[in-house]
Amino acid sequence: MHKLSYTFVIFAMLFMSSCEEQKSKENYSLSSPDEKNTVTFSLTEAGKPTYTIAHDGVVVVDTSAMGFDLKDLDALSEDFEIIKTETSTADETWQMPWGEQLEVRNHYNELIIYLQETSENKRKLNIHFKAYNDGIGFRYEFPEQENLNEFIIADENTEFNLTGDHKTWWIPGDWDIYEHLYSETKFSEIDALAKANNPDLNASYIPENAVNTPVTMKTAEGLYLSFHEADLTDYAGMTLKVNQSEHKMISELVGSERLGGKAQIKAPFNTPWRTIQIADRAGDLIESKMILNLNDPNELGDVDYFTPMKYVGIWWEMHIGKSTWDMEGTQDMNTFTVGEKGSSQHGATTANAKKYIDFASENGIKGLLVEGWNTGWDKWINTDDREGVFDFITPYPDYDFDEVMAYAKDKGVEVIMHHETSAAPLTYEKQMDAAYDFMKANGINSVKTGYVGKIIPKGEYHHGQWMVKHYQKVLDETAKKKIAVNAHEPIKATGKRRTYPNAIAREGLRGQEFNAWASDGGNPPAHLPTVAFTRMLSGPIDFTPGVFNIKFDDYKKENRVNTTLAHQLGLYVVIYSPIQMACDLPEHYMVNGKVHPAFQFISDVGVDWQESKVLDGEVGDFVVIARQERETNNWFIGGITNENQRDFKIDFDFLEAGKTYEAKLYKDGPEADWENNPQDYAIETLQIDSTTSLDIAMASGGGFAMSLIYQK
Repeated sequence: MHKLSYTFVIFAMLFMSSCEEQKSKENYSLSSPDEKNTVTFSLTEAGKPTYTIAHDGVVVVDTSAMGFDLKDLDALSEDFEIIKTETSTADETWQMPWGEQLEVRNHYNELIIYLQETSENKRKLNIHFKAYNDGIGFRYEFPEQENLNEFIIADENTEFNLTGDHKTWWIPGDWDIYEHLYSETKFSEIDALAKANNPDLNASYIPENAVNTPVTMKTAEGLYLSFHEADLTDYAGMTLKVNQSEHKMISELVGSERLGGKAQIKAPFNTPWRTIQIADRAGDLIESKMILNLNDPNELGDVDYFTPMKYVGIWWEMHIGKSTWDMEGTQDMNTFTVGEKGSSQHGATTANAKKYIDFASENGIKGLLVEGWNTGWDKWINTDDREGVFDFITPYPDYDFDEVMAYAKDKGVEVIMHHETSAAPLTYEKQMDAAYDFMKANGINSVKTGYVGKIIPKGEYHHGQWMVKHYQKVLDETAKKKIAVNAHEPIKATGKRRTYPNAIAREGLRGQEFNAWASDGGNPPAHLPTVAFTRMLSGPIDFTPGVFNIKFDDYKKENRVNTTLAHQLGLYVVIYSPIQMACDLPEHYMVNGKVHPAFQFISDVGVDWQESKVLDGEVGDFVVIARQERETNNWFIGGITNENQRDFKIDFDFLEAGKTYEAKLYKDGPEADWENNPQDYAIETLQIDSTTSLDIAMASGGGFAMSLIYQK
């Protein structure tokens, strides 16, 4: 099933359809295949490169400058002339080995501008544009040349001049962590520096008023824009510095104190694509595959060693304070400080792992994650001396690794390895071979990695070039061993899963765990209806849904999950990932000695999709998504809303005509409310076909989930 993503050319790719050797033309325009999106390139009188983007003839990114400041060299920003241009078009369809849909159309027109300085240096720079029906992408290309070989970029100065004070959903341009709540403000009201010194973040650095990407906006005219990047390779992650008064953003790369700049380059070199998604409907942002299409095709071939799946794990119980990662029992998970030895109970024991395996096996869950299995957890936080803390092969004495593996195999459950690096990547790189060989020797094909804390060596950041190269090294080395990677505390996703489909998921957002201990009361009901149109645009998310014990008073009275039970079920469809956790404790999925009736949806719901459709949604308010499972023809629908109750009508005209589906609807009960009655739910069985319409009431902070089983 999960094979090489074969490419089928629908129409032949037409290269070099135009090649101009003239220097006199003032500007060049490129339109999308449907002619709705147009990018226009021009040089100023000073020879400075600029671009403008329009949608349906209306400017959405006004004239914006391009170029670079270089360390110890003249800036690469003006005195250019156009040497030649090239245009071409392509229309192809490729298959995802796993993903939101099976087939992806890659249809674009492209323009390459070849520039050269008129000054004596005669340095060359190419700017490459691609115009899609769903947006515009462009990148800088440094060709091989004598006068610009090895250099350090001090600043990339790509401007994005907005045409109004747009409504904006944003998180601060933190160089170390993406785990901030999204703010909804006017562009002129963005204040990233106000988000500094967050007590709930283990590593954070916000040097200026900038935002991280994807950042999503809505214009006064109702147009949706989202700014991001694609194919981030051997380069620093991009934040966007905010000029509030001029409604302007400018690229601000994550820096390195050790390098004394932003990125070290050796020509020939291509930067990541700068991307602007453009949509008339909010849901079109989610359905867009432009970010993926701007990455190279699959380089790994067959990835049958990874199978999309749901999993349980020894994880949530540490966050709610029932147990600890360290066997020494020193961690106080209410304060994330070291307590008295033996004050808490170790979670990763042989007996506890077997309990989770039994539950998974009995309920159609294929995977088990065990955190805290290996020695070193008593030293992983709150110390600068974190090199060599973990070795990734030595279990704690109370965790019989071989016994757990044998038990899991006998029960048909696949173990997911866990490698927490404590943000010491050099230690991890030294131990990769041994760690991955240990995995393969034990039949383990996927790993969750973690980088909690400030990066060692000092002066590097999670999102800088040095760490981008490290995250890529992990993908390269695991690919050699046929291992898939779910990265936590990662560099943001930029579509590289197309090229490296062993990159199965990334965290990179404020996840479920914040509900367990955040000092601000956890994620508000609007969080995930916002994430769907922001963070989710970059790639798969390991959000860890499925909390049934929503008010966990037995463990923490001051914290809870700010949703209804039906909302938690809806997340399995709304939030895309090829791995989905049922994160709660097994005992919380039981009622009077039997599995909770609502857990049936988690057992049934797919994780790998033939196609996906956003039925409706509005950023920060609500979203409803339908996905068709590969091979079975079954459909699953999930919907979530913010703090506002809302009614939603589903028209099932996307179903195959003439076919009947047995549907099971899991919905908020009549008295449901996220704050006062989150566990009120109802289950309804219906017969559905393409002519059916259905009204569903979502409670405050609520949602719904629906399975539609194909009747042959």
